[in-house]
Amino acid sequence: MKKKKQRVAVFLLLSIAVFAAACSPSPAPAPVEEGKNNLVSADAAQEQKGAKEAGPAYAMNPKAYAMEQALMDQLMPLPDLHKGERIGALIITLANPFWVAMKEGYERAGAEMGVEVVVMAAPTEGDTKSQLETLDAMVAKGYAAIIASPIEPFNLVPGVVRANKRGIKVINLGPPINKEALKDARGWLDGRITVNFEEQGALAAEYIVQKLGPAGGKVAIIQGIPGAGQSEGRTAGAKGVFENTKNVEIVSIQPGNWDRNTAYNLASNILQAHPDLKGIFCANDVMALGVVEALQAANKKNDVVVAGVDFIDEARESIQRGELDGTVAMSPFLLFPRSGATSRW
Repeated sequence: MKKKKQRVAVFLLLSIAVFAAACSPSPAPAPVEEGKNNLVSADAAQEQKGAKEAGPAYAMNPKAYAMEQALMDQLMPLPDLHKGERIGALIITLANPFWVAMKEGYERAGAEMGVEVVVMAAPTEGDTKSQLETLDAMVAKGYAAIIASPIEPFNLVPGVVRANKRGIKVINLGPPINKEALKDARGWLDGRITVNFEEQGALAAEYIVQKLGPAGGKVAIIQGIPGAGQSEGRTAGAKGVFENTKNVEIVSIQPGNWDRNTAYNLASNILQAHPDLKGIFCANDVMALGVVEALQAANKKNDVVVAGVDFIDEARESIQRGELDGTVAMSPFLLFPRSGATSRW
């Protein structure tokens, strides 16, 4: 029983962090279906207003847009931890609001669970070398466990191996650390928790297709960092939907590197090459907001549907203003059973 309680504390710590990162507070949105990705859009709010005009200018619409239950890449038992122990959490960067919220969730959960959580990150979303150096510094501090979200599948492999040798438990949360590369380096993970990123891209693309209607049109995809698990998955999901929809043509797939200015420039260039563009899917909200700005500068926003992923606060506000068309949000407790339900482990 004692071990079960300890495991509950660990997965609650992670689930609260995921909750904080994935779903920003809102006035009164429709309920998010547990275990599912959900699309957030102004259209959903219009469907739900009915006779009452009061309420937010956006809402979640799981009934119309939710996909199948998100899948774990690999379900593994989490290590036992004790109150008072120190846990290191390595996120991608504090330059992105998504990861800022993740940091706050970790720290709040740690305080509630009686576990000290120290959160560290790379300076930017593309600094793979710095993230590995940060992991090595965390290993040297001798945490009881480290929860790691890599920039790309391979950059943290050497650091995980060094943690293994020091007897530090390593849990991979979110974007995957490549299992084959880790095995070749004689390393391993003590826990792995991730989601189906491909479903997120498919959900956003289906929304864009719905907005375009039977006439379809030209669409583009702006990826994150090439090779990053969430970027590749979301791109594949969106690409599959677009390619399998009649009258929809993908005219451009380019990496935006999770950067707002890069996405702005890409969107401007795509518009110049394809002035009849009708839709753009972005692999995160930061890039989607840059695309919205580019479309506004070109007086094209009303002609192009834009959807992102993450449901950060600024995306929510943009949807409320009628700018960004939609974003995909993960449900609060996407990967975890409720407190006390330890049978999955």
